Amino acid sequence: MTHMRKSILTESKMIERGLKSDPRIDLYQTVGEFIDDYTMKVGDEIITGDIFLLCSGSRPYIPPIENLEEVGYLTSKTFLQLKELPKSIIIIGGGYIAAEYGHFLATMGSKVTIVSRNPQFVPKEEPEISELLKRELSRYITIVTGHEVVEVERRNGLKRVIAVNRETKETVSFEAEEILVAAGRRSNADLLKPEKTGVKTDPKGWIIVSEYLETTKPNIWAFGDAIGKYQYKHVANYESQIVFYNAFTSHKIKVDYHAIPHAIFTYPEVASVGMREAEAAKKYDILVGYSKYEDTAKGEAMRVKDYFVKVIVEKETMRILGAHIIGPYASILIQEIINLMYTREQSALPIFQGMHIHPSLSEVVERAFYNLREPSK
Repeated sequence: MTHMRKSILTESKMIERGLKSDPRIDLYQTVGEFIDDYTMKVGDEIITGDIFLLCSGSRPYIPPIENLEEVGYLTSKTFLQLKELPKSIIIIGGGYIAAEYGHFLATMGSKVTIVSRNPQFVPKEEPEISELLKRELSRYITIVTGHEVVEVERRNGLKRVIAVNRETKETVSFEAEEILVAAGRRSNADLLKPEKTGVKTDPKGWIIVSEYLETTKPNIWAFGDAIGKYQYKHVANYESQIVFYNAFTSHKIKVDYHAIPHAIFTYPEVASVGMREAEAAKKYDILVGYSKYEDTAKGEAMRVKDYFVKVIVEKETMRILGAHIIGPYASILIQEIINLMYTREQSALPIFQGMHIHPSLSEVVERAFYNLREPSK
C-alpha cells in the first residue's frame, strides 16, 4: 500500500503519477473512489491528499427504453470504434450530439433517422434557428420531434425503434441497422463515491460547487462536466483556470458564465453566445437585430439563402446580451461578438465604430447591429 501526503489529485492524474508503471492497473479501466476523508483508493493503492481537484467528467445518459440493452446500441463514444459505416441508423435524441453525428453519418452515405422527445429540434437554440436547421438537415435526414422512444426490438435482421407521439399518443416505428443513443449526459461523480468525504451532489448527481468552484468539502474543488454546468471543453479550460487561482494562490475569483459560447458543427453551422431573446426580455429592456447573409455582397456571391445573424442588446447601455448565428463560418463570425462580451463595458459600440472589410462575410455581423429594433410582441 502506498500513502502520499500533500498530493494534488484529479481522476486522470491519480492514474498518471505513481501508478502508471504498475502492471496491475489498467489505465483505462481503473476508477478511483473515496473511502474516507481526503482519502481515495485506486486499484490497490491508497492515496491521501490535502487538496483534491475533481474533474471526473460525464458519460452518456441511457434512457430506460424497453429491450434497449438486449438489442444493443451505440453511444457517442462507442460509435468512434466502428470499422464500417452502417447503411442505416436511428439516433435517439435531438440535441447537439444527435445533430452533429446525424449530419456526419448522412453525408458519409448512411440513411439517418433522428427521433427526439422534445418538440423543438436542438431545443437550447433560438426557435427560429432550430426551425431553419431542422429544415435544412431534413433534406437528407429524417427528423422526427415530439416522440418518446418506448421500446426497441430485433426484426428481420434490423433494429426496430417504437416511439409514441407525445401529443396524440399515436405509435410509429422505424428500422435500421444500428441505433445511436444521444439523449444527453449523466454525471460520473457516483463512480468516485464523493459522499464518503463529504462532497455533496445535486438530485441529478452533479457535484455541487460554490461560485469559486469549491465543493461542499473544504479544499476539494470540481470543474468541467463533473459539475454539469456547461459541458463544453472550452468551458472546462476556463474553469480549470479559476480553480488554479482559488486553490493554489491567494486570489479568490468567482466563476463568470455571462458569455458562454458554443457551436453546432453541421451544415449549416450554428453558433451562439449569451442569452436567448426570451430570457433577455424577462430581465432587460432589449433591442434585437437581424441580418441575412444574402443581404451582403459576400453572402450574395456565395449564393446562400435564409441564413442569418441575430443579436440582442440592452437598450439603454448597448451592452451585448446574446448573439445567435446560423450559416457558413458561424463559429468564426461570432468570435467578434464574444470578445466584446468579455470587455469591461460589453458594449456593441466598437462594432459600429470599427471598419468591416468589404466585401467580407463579417459585414453580416455589422449589419445585424445596424438593424436593431424593438422586439416583436
